[in-house]
Amino acid sequence: MGDDELDRRLVAASRRLIGLGSALQEGGPWALAARFDHSPEAAWGPREILAHLAEMLPYWLGEAERILDSTGEPALFGRVSTDDLRLAIIERDRTLPLREPVARVQAGIGRWRRRWAELDPASRDRAGVHVTLGGLTVTDIATRFAVGHLEDHLDQLAAALGGDLTPG
Repeated sequence: MGDDELDRRLVAASRRLIGLGSALQEGGPWALAARFDHSPEAAWGPREILAHLAEMLPYWLGEAERILDSTGEPALFGRVSTDDLRLAIIERDRTLPLREPVARVQAGIGRWRRRWAELDPASRDRAGVHVTLGGLTVTDIATRFAVGHLEDHLDQLAAALGGDLTPG
């Protein structure tokens, strides 16, 4: 799949999700968050976090593809946390049995790994214009919005369970 830092981080996240997924199954049932929007009062639980991870990995891969397929002017891409569609998907999918969003996150990790391995350095350096952050490359999307964000939310899940739970 490729021997680089991003791929190693994706592999590590996948392994970590396996341990967390098992613990989440055993530790439930997990209540739905009363408020899971973008406000400071929002408090996401495991169900909302998993639903978000399951939707955000393919979303950001699609945004990277938007940049890769752009011709002429750099592609406009991205969204903000207040995006209504993002919240609607989380609302819908947070009620799924936990094995489903866990499987979707694993599939998203696999898709990112496969696509990343296909990209040459020039493709990884292609840039677009994020709606609020300005110019960013495909590498920026992969490291910041996909892998970094995935790792942050896996930390959140681990904290909810009281530990790391990465399988050996």
